[in-house]
Amino acid sequence: MGQLLIERRSQAADRIQKLQAELKGAEALCDGKACAYITGSVARGEASAHSDLDIFIVSKGTVPDPNLSRLDEILVKADLIQASKKQGFPPFSGDGEYLTRHIIAELTDALGQPHDDVNNTFTARLLLLLESKPLLGKRSYDQVISDVISAYWKDYPDHKDDFQPAFLANDILRMWRTFCVNYEARTQSIPPLKKAKRKLKNYKLKHSRLLTCYSALLYLLAVFVERGTVRPEDIKEMVSYTPTERLEWLLKSGRWPAAHSALSELIDRYEDFLRSTDFAEEDIVNKLLEGAPSGFSLKFDDRFGDLVRDAMESIGGKNRFYRMLLV
Repeated sequence: MGQLLIERRSQAADRIQKLQAELKGAEALCDGKACAYITGSVARGEASAHSDLDIFIVSKGTVPDPNLSRLDEILVKADLIQASKKQGFPPFSGDGEYLTRHIIAELTDALGQPHDDVNNTFTARLLLLLESKPLLGKRSYDQVISDVISAYWKDYPDHKDDFQPAFLANDILRMWRTFCVNYEARTQSIPPLKKAKRKLKNYKLKHSRLLTCYSALLYLLAVFVERGTVRPEDIKEMVSYTPTERLEWLLKSGRWPAAHSALSELIDRYEDFLRSTDFAEEDIVNKLLEGAPSGFSLKFDDRFGDLVRDAMESIGGKNRFYRMLLV
């Protein structure tokens, strides 16, 4: 790990602590009833000074009778908006469109259903497991994680010795392929300014979301190859790591020497990506509109994808779970 990631992780942890210090009222409202968790670059421990804040709110209870009342939800959101503004974060994207409250059952019951993510449940559930950090209501946050894992691990009691986390792996693959690979196709025939903004967002998503998704798949694959099964507690450990920490976990294990070169270079190239986007969004968009200067590029690093593939192959070999990820 390079100095950039060390600094970014420290800064992100400090910003989360400062946010929590501003949210005493919201914490009291959420206590035992709900949680709020951060996703995105802040939760991944890699945020720059220009990063925004992505937050999901999840309540206990039922859809008609949530534990966090509508009025308390409004107060929690107001506190989040004020605290994020005070800490220098940009306004919530979409004028707060995505700052919504879900019920735990919505995240678990929608799993595998055609309507999954109609109300953003798919994204809320996957990002909870892949790149979240608790901001409010830590006890409720832990329960949400346990309930979501249980939903994915329903068949585990009958297959404790050879459980393949196929359901979760398929959802992770769907997140990557649906939300990232096809993203740029939706940028045709739109005004130049909007197109430049989407190009920047696509560039960021392709790198960060690829690592978010495939660091988890690498972790799942490594655990299954090592143990022949993946336990619920293995996933809880995975959730506690950021994407780059999962790569470091693989490096430190000493179990996968053939993958070490690819994993180390992957971390280095990810730091290069972070440096390339360490500017205000407006400045990068203006460069795109004016004609990018020499040496400035927002093209996806194909080598980055090659390294993920190499690491997967080195760890997976001819393992049956690895084959399931491919076919």
